[in-house]
Amino acid sequence: MTKKQLSEKSGISIAFMQDLTQGRGNPSLKTMEAIADALETPIQVLLEINDVTDGELEALLPGNKQKFSDLPPGYKRTYAILSDFQDFQVRQWDAANKKLIQKLKKQ
Repeated sequence: MTKKQLSEKSGISIAFMQDLTQGRGNPSLKTMEAIADALETPIQVLLEINDVTDGELEALLPGNKQKFSDLPPGYKRTYAILSDFQDFQVRQWDAANKKLIQKLKKQ
């Protein structure tokens, strides 16, 4: 994804995006959330927060309760640093679990 595409998808100006990518900007949590959403990645990845719970994240980003507490019982979000192979495996499991969760939500 180009900076321009990320800017458009996140709703952040291209000028500020340029500052961020060159280490000159200081984004708010709301800006980081918009970027994470545009990248379809958890904000924890961008913030390099590995040990925050969904509840703690909700406290940091009020107004998004549905986004972080939408998992059925027995499921948990986990953020970790992995090797390429481990990442491949986890992405496979993640895709399978997302399908299962969608089925559960439809019931």
